[in-house]
Amino acid sequence: MDSCDRRVRAYKNGKTFDECKDIAESMNPDFKKFIEENGRVLWTEILDKVEHDELLYKLTLKYLRRDGYDIGNHKIPEVKKFT
Repeated sequence: MDSCDRRVRAYKNGKTFDECKDIAESMNPDFKKFIEENGRVLWTEILDKVEHDELLYKLTLKYLRRDGYDIGNHKIPEVKKFT
């Protein structure tokens, strides 16, 4: 039986999942700096920065949450530091 290998499946722009993870991880320092300067970053700003790539968007939010940021919810669509 054939199974899907997550390392070779192409996502948007032909990138593999691992490449998308690396890209999302590399974008987080910029978002963190923006949050430090402005207090928050809106979800729409993140979506624009990742060029509307859903996978990068979700991974970016995941990594920001992992690094101790409050990623909000559907009622408060913003990322900020926990207070």
